[in-house]
Amino acid sequence: MREKIIIMISIIACFILYLLEQVFSVNYATKTIAKLLLFTIIPLIIFYKIDNKTLISALNLKKIHPKQFLVGIIFGSLSFIVIIVSYLLLKNFINLNQIKDELITKSNITNSNFIYVGLYIIFINAFFEEFFFRGFIFLSFYEKINKKFAYLFSSILFAIYHIAIFKTWFNIYLILLALIGLITIGIVFNYLDTFSKNFINSYLVHMLADMAIILIGLRMFGLL
Repeated sequence: MREKIIIMISIIACFILYLLEQVFSVNYATKTIAKLLLFTIIPLIIFYKIDNKTLISALNLKKIHPKQFLVGIIFGSLSFIVIIVSYLLLKNFINLNQIKDELITKSNITNSNFIYVGLYIIFINAFFEEFFFRGFIFLSFYEKINKKFAYLFSSILFAIYHIAIFKTWFNIYLILLALIGLITIGIVFNYLDTFSKNFINSYLVHMLADMAIILIGLRMFGLL
C-alpha cells in the first residue's frame, strides 16, 4: 500500500506540474509554490503519516560525514564541465532567442529578475527535485522493493518531468537526446545516493549542473 501511494502521488504531482507549465502557462512564482507543495510538503506528510518520520529522519540526516559527499562534489564538477562543453558544441542547433522569449512570455523571467531566479534554481529548486525524485521516490523503494524498479521508475519520471518543461525549446532529435541523457543522469544520481542513503550527493551534483545552465542563461539574457 505504501509503495502504491508513493507511485500514485509521484505521477499525479508530475502531471499537475506539466499542466501548469504547458497548458495553463502560469508564472514562475505559481510553479514554485506548486512545486513546494507537491514535491516537498505532501511527501513529508506521507513520511510522517505512514512511516512516522520527522523531517530529519525522513531525510536521513541524523549521522552524516563530509567525506560521504566527496563523490557528489567530484561528479558535480564533471557535470558542470560536460554541460558547458555540450553547449559550446551544440549552440548552433539551439535557438536561444526562442528560449528567452518563452521564458519571458510564459514565466515572466526577465533580465532584471533572472539572477534571483537563477539562485532559486541552483539552491532551492534543486532541493525540491532531489528530495522528491531521490529522497521520496528512489530511496523509499531502494531498500524495500525491487532495486531495478527503484532506479527505472524514478529516473524515467525525472526525465519526463524535465522534457515537459522544455519540450518546445528543441527539435525532436535534441529532445530524444535530452530524454536519454536525463534518464542516464537520473540513474547516476540514484547510484550516488546509495553511498550516503540520503539525497545530498545528488543534490550537490544537481546544484553544480544548474550553475552551468544558469551561466548559459546569463549569456542568453546578455548579462554575461
